[in-house]
Amino acid sequence: MRSRTVMIIGVVAISMASGMTRYDGAVQAQTSTKAAGRPQLTVRPVADFEVNGSGDNAAWKSAEWTPLRRRQPDGHPYDTRFKSVYSKTGIYFLIDGTDRKLTATMAEDFMDLWNEDVYEVFLWTDERYPAYFEYEISPLNHELPILIPNFNGQFLGWRPWHYEKDRKIRKATTVSGGQKTSGAAIQGWRAEFFIPYALLRPLQNVPPKPGARWRFNVYRMDHDDGNRTQWDWAPVGDSFHEFEKYGEMIFADK
Repeated sequence: MRSRTVMIIGVVAISMASGMTRYDGAVQAQTSTKAAGRPQLTVRPVADFEVNGSGDNAAWKSAEWTPLRRRQPDGHPYDTRFKSVYSKTGIYFLIDGTDRKLTATMAEDFMDLWNEDVYEVFLWTDERYPAYFEYEISPLNHELPILIPNFNGQFLGWRPWHYEKDRKIRKATTVSGGQKTSGAAIQGWRAEFFIPYALLRPLQNVPPKPGARWRFNVYRMDHDDGNRTQWDWAPVGDSFHEFEKYGEMIFADK
């Protein structure tokens, strides 16, 4: 979340490049729907698996890498890419980026992670309702999962209630070319996480059936040396919360 007016409600809330990391697969270019001109990604079903931050599970072989776009041409010269697959119980993401410095100091979850290095995923599951799920994860494996009701640009972030057991996100991060410590010189970092459908309820169109469509976006923020650079998948304007500009996720049947 950027220069945003979002307040993270701290009470119990409602649930509703120079250095290069190893690139081990083809990169999928953005494709656009003819009707809306927005990027589109097809995700394939897999059996559930455990995440470890490395993305080495065989399930990822069914997904190609998709690149993010650097929003500031003169920003940090890092590359960022992602994959996604889904199962009967939730959706998986693997995000990977080159880097030079691990700019992350926050040591708790539910902090303002976007002010340091972070990957972000926004899931808008049903276009009939202006509410979507936002997830942020730092290189130090701290997270910010929140539900966003957004009414004509007026929005707040709500923390999940009973965030445990089958409602809790499984996550892990790894760092290449250095230590996973604040300020370390590195070559890149990777985040792998599983978002359970149980956490997304009562958002509609969840769980998705084969052929279902969600709107979504993937972002990155990097703050090395006090200079901020942003990346996005579906191009948006000044705010990452311009959800009507998000791309489209199509759930394949096989």
